[in-house]
Order: sequence, then structure tokens, then C-alpha cells
Amino acid sequence: MIWNPTEGIDLGFFMIRFYSLTWVAAFALGWYITKFIFEREKLSLEKLDNIFVYTIVATMLGARLGHVIFYQPELISDDPLSILLPISTKPELHFTGFSGLASHGAAIVIIIAMVIITRKKIIDKSLLWILDRIVIPVASGAVFIRLGNFMNSEIFGKETTKDSFLAMKFVKGEDSLPPKLAAELTNIPDGNQAYNAIANDIQFKDILDKIPYRYPAQLYEALLYIPVFFILFYMYWRTDARNKPGLLFGTFLVLLWSVRFFVEFVKDSQGGFEKMPIFNALSTGQWLSIPFIILGFYFIYVSQKKTSSNNS
Repeated sequence: MIWNPTEGIDLGFFMIRFYSLTWVAAFALGWYITKFIFEREKLSLEKLDNIFVYTIVATMLGARLGHVIFYQPELISDDPLSILLPISTKPELHFTGFSGLASHGAAIVIIIAMVIITRKKIIDKSLLWILDRIVIPVASGAVFIRLGNFMNSEIFGKETTKDSFLAMKFVKGEDSLPPKLAAELTNIPDGNQAYNAIANDIQFKDILDKIPYRYPAQLYEALLYIPVFFILFYMYWRTDARNKPGLLFGTFLVLLWSVRFFVEFVKDSQGGFEKMPIFNALSTGQWLSIPFIILGFYFIYVSQKKTSSNNS
């Protein structure tokens, strides 16, 4: 498959980007799922709004800072304004949009945000009670975020053959292409039909032939996150897992980050500290996933020794 989608819906005066729409969908569905949980627990929906705002801010801030710290620390000294603003000052000031987000950073700051919510008594529940429930909408949101990466032709997989499962040619985002060749790609229409239509155009056919087939790692992750969400939702709705503090949270950490760990084997390198000889056995994403998985098993173990009270 040739993957070269439009960036979004062009209204003439404004472009609604598909990547942005996936984030909106992630937060909207997350709010609805959390509302369902709050109604079941007979909690005030005013509390939900507070948690929702904290979660949005924590997700965006954590994802951006995580990317900078784990993958592009040079921005701290070379281009500090680009860390939290949608601009870059290198080589000159220009608009870039918000890009470069790391899920590990988002996870860390979301947990910190829930700690703050607990200490400020925004909701009169324990930290594990909140974490056990917030991971359900977070798991659903992960599906949409990876679909957004797919629409953006970013975080794709390693090179493969056209016979691999869902193998694709990502027309956009191929940094390995020579600059002149990459510039010409803007003249190529979208999709497979377009490829067939220009098959007789030797110039464009040569360009497409030089683009390697890749694993659609974003789709692999999105598809695998779907059962993670349903497992957590089933555990909350149909079992007594919600009465065992830490069980849902621990299960989330083990399942979601295990998916991330194994998908990294077919994902193209995103850089980071894997470039250091001591860490080059695994990718940066895999190294960062291991502590979450270990922590998840710890909470699953601890949860088996605890039972929640009515106010836990």
C-alpha cells in the first residue's frame, strides 16, 4: 500500500488536521468513559471536570517534556523556545506546530497530576483508586494517538518487504530521501489509485520505487491497544478488580508497556540514549518501558494482599 494521505480537511482559511482530530477524539472518549465511571461510583461530575483538565494538561506537558528529555535533550540548550511553543528558531524563526511527543513522559506526568489531585483533596479518594480508574480512558486514548501518528506518517516501522503484514510505503516522512527527491514528492497525489494513475510517468514511478516498504508500527500499536482497553474495562465492570487497589493500574502498566516493548522491535529508531554503546541492545522506548512493566507487576502483587474499603 502507498500511504500518502492529505494532512486534513482544508476549509480554505483553516486546515483541520487529522492528527489534531485524533487527539480530540481521544480526550472526548476519555471524558465519556470517565463520566460513566463517575456515575457508577455516584460521584459528582464537577469533580470529573477538574480531573479532566488536570489530565489534559499533564498529557500534553508530559508528552512534550518526555520527548525533549528522552529523545532531544539538545533542544534545552540549542532551541529552548521550541520546547513548549509551536515554533523553532533554527535555522530561523518559523512555525512548526506541536510535534515530538513521548508517551512515557505523558504517563509519568499523569501519575504526578493524580498525586496532586489526591493531596489537594479535589476528589476524596486514594491515589490508587484514581489511578485504577484513570487508566481505562488512557488506554482508549492510546489507540487514537497512534492512529494520529499513522495519519501523520510518523513513528513508522523498519524497512521490510512488500509481503509483510500491512507493509506500506510512507511517502511523507522519509528523511533518508535526497532533498530534491523529497521535494518532488509534494507533486505526487495520494494513495494507490494515484500510484496506478502515474505508473506510466517514469519520473514519479522512479521516485516511488525508491521509497522502501515499511512496517506500519503505528497501526500495530493501535490495534494491540484495543484489547488492552477492553480487558481493563471488563475487569472494572464485570469483576471485583476495582475493589483491589492497584490491580487495574498494575495490569495497565504491564499490558500497555509490553505492547510498546514488543512493537519496538519493528519500529524505526526514534533516537535517544540507545545511541550510547551501553544501551544499544534495546531501543530507547524499550528501555523506558521496562521500569513501567516491573512497577505494574509490583502493583498486581500488592493488590492481591489488599481489599478496599468503601472510601478507598
